Amino acid sequence: MKYVINDHLVLSRVPEGPLATYLGPFAESLSQQGYSQRYIHRQVMLAACFSRWIKHQEVQPNHIISEHPARYLGFRYRRRRPRQGDRAVLDHFLAFLRCERVIPAEEVPTRPLTAVEQCVQAYERYLREERVLAQATIVNYVPFIARFLKERFGAGPVKLSSLGAADVVRFVQQQARHLHLKRAKLLTSALRSFLQYARYRGEIELDLATAVPCVANWSRPSIPRGIAPDQVRRLLSQIDRRTAVGRRDYAILLLLARLGLRSGEVAFLELEDIDWEDGCLSVHGKSGHRTQLPLPTDVGDAIVDYLRHGRPRSTSRRVFLRARAPVRGFLTQCAVGTIVRHAILRAGIEAPTTGAHQFRHALATQMLRQGASLAEIGELLGHKSPETTKIYAKVDLDALRTLALPWPGGGR
Repeated sequence: MKYVINDHLVLSRVPEGPLATYLGPFAESLSQQGYSQRYIHRQVMLAACFSRWIKHQEVQPNHIISEHPARYLGFRYRRRRPRQGDRAVLDHFLAFLRCERVIPAEEVPTRPLTAVEQCVQAYERYLREERVLAQATIVNYVPFIARFLKERFGAGPVKLSSLGAADVVRFVQQQARHLHLKRAKLLTSALRSFLQYARYRGEIELDLATAVPCVANWSRPSIPRGIAPDQVRRLLSQIDRRTAVGRRDYAILLLLARLGLRSGEVAFLELEDIDWEDGCLSVHGKSGHRTQLPLPTDVGDAIVDYLRHGRPRSTSRRVFLRARAPVRGFLTQCAVGTIVRHAILRAGIEAPTTGAHQFRHALATQMLRQGASLAEIGELLGHKSPETTKIYAKVDLDALRTLALPWPGGGR
């Protein structure tokens, strides 16, 4: 006897057990997340078998724990061939049941935090709640501070008042030699931030932030590497805009190229951030800073094309969503960098890099050569400090030549 779960899903027998009534809502939840009907059928079928086994074991829903899927699969594999992903399917089903409060959430035993972990946790909370720093900055700073405190205090109590300049210098010397230049500079920035925080808390009296050594930086004389305009045009022309993924990627690349947005600003863009009537875009920059930017016509058209003909149905308010299930917004800005890298490789373009930041460099360079001031460029790119924008003065070679002194003794 066949049993219909919904219009597209049919089981070979009527489901049994205490979880049978939740198979339909489970299937609907999977459908809303963008899973294929074939995958949904597999999940629901395995969940139905699990429910029947639970019934035979005389286990009530409020007594189901994470050990039961493993025990069921051991029973199942004595009769059927194992399939990869079966445990993940059942874990997914149990997660759904917990969200629906059908089965209780398991309390994971937590060990007490060490003194170092408590100190790091307080510092992380300070960065997030009082300094309101971007998540990317916090993620970069915190591991360095955890390593610094662990090496200095080990498993014992953390007594910040006992820190001295020698501790700071020694840690930088030990760590910097194994790090890339940019990571080494992040290390010193993190240390200065933490030592300023410790002084702010009154736990140290000396300004140890001034004792953090500077890392030699030879990257400043270099010219920012931006993708060439003809490469941008070629890259955009190679995208297949007949597909949903192509429409999404085309809109993302246009945002990077026309507005010079950071990858995180694109990844976390929400539907409410676009003002269609005024033709502008509200960008969430670093440290919670918001910037209003004009929305170019071609960028707006590309976003509309994606929203109407490419964006999956979802309750998410993010503009750009994953193409594969579970359908949701990007978890990190790395997804945008991955889209850029794949597009460049598919197009066979020898760009300066394969990252998203090169579009910011390209836009700033183009604006400078068209007569825009550094202040205008900094405003568009969302720079808080004019010093950040000054690096683009190096790309205006024609203007720099007028400042060059004549060679002594005449031309040669």
